[in-house]
Amino acid sequence: MEQIKILTEEAALSAVAPLFECWEETLIWTALQGMMGQVWCCADSASAWGTPVVACCETGDFVFPAGDATSPYAKKLLEALKEKQNGRFAILTPRDEQWSRLIQDVFGENAKAGERYAICKDGDCFDRRHLETLAQALPAGVTLAPIDGERYEMVMNTDWARDFCSQFADKEDFARQGLGVVALRDGQLIGGASSYIRYRDGIEIEVDTRSDCRRMGIASACCARLILDCLERGLYPSWDAANRMSVSLAEKLGYRERGSYPVWYINLRQTT
Repeated sequence: MEQIKILTEEAALSAVAPLFECWEETLIWTALQGMMGQVWCCADSASAWGTPVVACCETGDFVFPAGDATSPYAKKLLEALKEKQNGRFAILTPRDEQWSRLIQDVFGENAKAGERYAICKDGDCFDRRHLETLAQALPAGVTLAPIDGERYEMVMNTDWARDFCSQFADKEDFARQGLGVVALRDGQLIGGASSYIRYRDGIEIEVDTRSDCRRMGIASACCARLILDCLERGLYPSWDAANRMSVSLAEKLGYRERGSYPVWYINLRQTT
């Protein structure tokens, strides 16, 4: 495998940042800020002045390769990623068609084309009164509660809900940097919305509801409460949608869709 160099020093992260310019992705921002995730490159792909020709931002399941896709190091980068993943699931976002062809070439039948939906980052565009109404529109017997120490353990012990907290190192790390809300019924976790990641000025929202409790307003209530909590703290609640249902929920909360973009799901069969 081409040796991978993890970039950790502030100077190195600043040097590689131009490769990711104009990419409005909080999962990239947090990695470049050295808060969460990783930024890495092939160890010998740096130019004489120390800036890599190509690099990856990797945060959670998401990987963003960037730089000169015509460079021989671009393919080496993806081959290094393939070995690094070792059959694990990932979502790769190509910067352009050249990167897309390289992903398909390197991963072959283990790469499945798909799309996600970008949501505009419009600053404080939210109607707080509307959000309060949504947050209070809960089914009988359902209550909302913040993710604290006890509920952190509940989340991490529930398979479908683990991504509410899984990108944070531990309970203490989530308490310092994370923010989340869960929906409870009879003491059981049935839904929630949380910070998938934290970047300097905000969070990326993760939302889910237990399969038997969907279409009851739980997701919108949890998200509305989380957005209000973010606004109180001066944090921006960023949203990126995996499907049209997520887009519809975002629009209900006050966001605007920017449009679809291509992704590649790597080793998708490993998630079934």
